[in-house]
Amino acid sequence: MPLLRKLLLAALVLILVALGAADVFLTRYTANRELQYAEQQMQGQARILAPALAAIQPSALAAWVERTGRQTGARVTVIGRDGAVLADSQHDASTMDNHATRPEVRQALAGRMGTSVRHSATLDADLCYLAVPAAISGGPAVALRLAVPLQRIKFSIAEVRWLILRASLVAAGFALAIAYFISRAFTRRVRRIQAFAGELVNAEYSGSLATESDDELGSLARSLRGMADQFRAMLRRLSDESARRQAILASMVEGVLAVDADLRVTFSNDSFARAVRAPGPISDGTPLLDVVRDPALLDLLKAVISTGQPSRQRVTLVAAKARVFDVQAAPLDEAPRQGAIAILHDVTELERLERVRKDFVANVSHELRTPLASIRGYAETLLDGALEDPQINRKFLEIISKNTFRLEQLALDLLSLSELEADREAPPAERVAVGDVARSAMHTVEAEAAARGVNLMLGEMGDWRVMGQSRRLEQVFLNLLYNAIKFNRPGGEVWLEASQAEGRVRITVSDTGIGIPSEDLPRIFERFYCVDKARSRETGGTGLGLSIVKHTVEKMSGSVTVESRLGKGSVFTLEFPAA
Repeated sequence: MPLLRKLLLAALVLILVALGAADVFLTRYTANRELQYAEQQMQGQARILAPALAAIQPSALAAWVERTGRQTGARVTVIGRDGAVLADSQHDASTMDNHATRPEVRQALAGRMGTSVRHSATLDADLCYLAVPAAISGGPAVALRLAVPLQRIKFSIAEVRWLILRASLVAAGFALAIAYFISRAFTRRVRRIQAFAGELVNAEYSGSLATESDDELGSLARSLRGMADQFRAMLRRLSDESARRQAILASMVEGVLAVDADLRVTFSNDSFARAVRAPGPISDGTPLLDVVRDPALLDLLKAVISTGQPSRQRVTLVAAKARVFDVQAAPLDEAPRQGAIAILHDVTELERLERVRKDFVANVSHELRTPLASIRGYAETLLDGALEDPQINRKFLEIISKNTFRLEQLALDLLSLSELEADREAPPAERVAVGDVARSAMHTVEAEAAARGVNLMLGEMGDWRVMGQSRRLEQVFLNLLYNAIKFNRPGGEVWLEASQAEGRVRITVSDTGIGIPSEDLPRIFERFYCVDKARSRETGGTGLGLSIVKHTVEKMSGSVTVESRLGKGSVFTLEFPAA
């Protein structure tokens, strides 16, 4: 029920209660006043009639009573000493009951004035009685009783009630009108305060509350204004803090994911969306199963939510193209079933580097073990007496020399690769003539090509120049040319040519050799990777040449690609920005 209606209803109830109380008290007051007036009137009449009765003879008593009753308008009764009714102005005395027990009669016969109000069975009406002691001429003492009906009192009460009703209607109208305006003003103030308090939850609300009067509502309004200022300041602080947290989380390289107890996303940053290859931002409330279906991550979050204990685990996400993440998950609250937050750190590159390190150690150990074992074996054989045998000592020494050269070549390649991979400041770049470097490299490998029966072909080179170091570029050419010669067939050909287009110099080294299987093409630039390990070992390869080529070209802001067909040959293409 609205407050205004409640206030009006309360005012109406108070008015009705007040009018009811006024009716009760006023009617009682009127009845008592009328009764007192009747008694006073009968007392005056009794004081006059009692002496007159003393002069009346018993034989004339009935006539006197009847005449007196008409003159006074009251019922006049004379009662003997024994209580018998001697005469009555309104009823036959011989048929009336003995009145000795009537209270007013007892008091009158005892010599005192007596009064009483009661219902008369004789007249079937409520009467007010007054009796005084008296005497009849020549006779004993009697009681003279006067009685007047209470109908006049009832009429007076009814008239008073009608006056009260009319006054009450007018007063109630004015009272309700006043109560309405007061209540409406009160409810308007309450509504203003209510609306102001309701708008406080809106962080963007900047309204104020009008000045109120100095009463309880005014005190409440002032308290609300003070609370509103503190609330706005707190909201600003929370908003700033939330914005800072959002900015920090959004700018984190690590993926951040928060879920509720039902594994629904409550927050995720862009790094997490990119990590799981989501098509766009992940909206809050999205089931995590719709975003990530990897059981390892789901089981980790479920365990953290159910136990309330933090956990850490390395997870491979299929949705992120099998990238590896170090996931640290913690509950959002100490109590279980409150949700969890997870931070995903991409360790795929670390995993790869760890594998590369292990492979590197294993490959170096393997590459060193074979020549060292060969050198040691032949050296021990020579020391055991083969040194004195001229037929075999030279052969053994040639084998030792060959393995020593292989170790030296491996060490040089490792040093070159280490220099390229080291994060050191590179020497100043210079303009390098591609043709001059190519001709120098071709001249260097001529003997090796002739020994293997491979024809070298130097194509159009032009006057193209690139930025870099001529020593490094020549090392690239030598590695590619030596590979093209070693893995070629007798009578095969190796071409080296260059061209320039759209500001880039393109260099190709092609051969008619054995080619590279398609499944090995993605890995040929890895360190120590050999397509045919047995043949590579026979030709003195270390498995580091193409890795050196790739790192050197990238240091010169270039790129290297390869195309090959098994049994048809290979084509290595280098591209550099033209100087």
